[in-house]
Amino acid sequence: MAPLTYIDAVSEALERLRGVGFEHGPRFVNHAPMAAEALAHMGHTDDVPRWVDHNLRTHTYHDVPEARWTIDAADPDDWRSALGEFGRVADWTALFERELDHAPWPQVLARWWPRLLPGMSGVLTHGVIRTAHAVRALSRAVPGEEDRLLRAELAQGLGYWAARYAVHAPGVRPGDADPRTGDGEGAAAALDALVAEYCGVYASVPQRHPVPLIHSITGPAAVRLVVEHLPADQRHVSHLVARDVSATMLGWFSVPAPTARSSAAALQGVPDLTEVFATAAGLGDEHAIKLAEVAVRHEALAPDPRHAAAAHAANRGLARFRG
Repeated sequence: MAPLTYIDAVSEALERLRGVGFEHGPRFVNHAPMAAEALAHMGHTDDVPRWVDHNLRTHTYHDVPEARWTIDAADPDDWRSALGEFGRVADWTALFERELDHAPWPQVLARWWPRLLPGMSGVLTHGVIRTAHAVRALSRAVPGEEDRLLRAELAQGLGYWAARYAVHAPGVRPGDADPRTGDGEGAAAALDALVAEYCGVYASVPQRHPVPLIHSITGPAAVRLVVEHLPADQRHVSHLVARDVSATMLGWFSVPAPTARSSAAALQGVPDLTEVFATAAGLGDEHAIKLAEVAVRHEALAPDPRHAAAAHAANRGLARFRG
């Protein structure tokens, strides 16, 4: 039997995950669509169905709150008042489904990205991360039945982002991105540097729990995944917000600055990225998979040994934590 294609693997996963809740446990996030897409992107397409099986067996997801009333996308007072209201996540998802039914996804993304960007830090940036994985899938798809599933997943990502919207980073206004837009030149390279910087922090600093600080890397990496699909005047501010959110996380988790000695030690004995990703896939942990995929992706964009060091540190930390 021929291996599944990327789109087949992602579409099958999304079909099976339709209607699955956004969260489980004490507000833990549903990572299944994101991790399934990352596995497929890395060529592990035949592993995706088994991974989804395991995820659904081992997680009890909360029901999605019932729809309450329509959010009017044309009325700023109406949609702004619903930002950050998780009880209205179904209303938000329905809004984005309507928008995506009537306009190409890049137009919908460009319209809502600056409105949602200031709330990027909500639930540790998982709204923007889920959105970014959906954007990558849509950018690789050809029009057809698969596109329906991928557009629905983008609506889910944007809807979750809006419903868990929270402003913690300075310098931006709620519901509308800061006007310091610049011309967008250099934003992608700045995001590459930001991801490498926080990979270095993660790899160098001991942590009580291996998961939370991962999002200081995967958050800006998600913005990097989307930024080239945005209008040029939205790119610079996207880097600024991502930078501020990652810096804010260091304070949340009381992370000290790495020393020269700890930074050098973190780069010693790190396997190559092929082995690092294979280890993450073997662990099956969604955070390990997503971070290792970021490390591989960014190593191709802007090589830096800190990428592999962070993913390797996460694999070791998660293996100890789980075992």
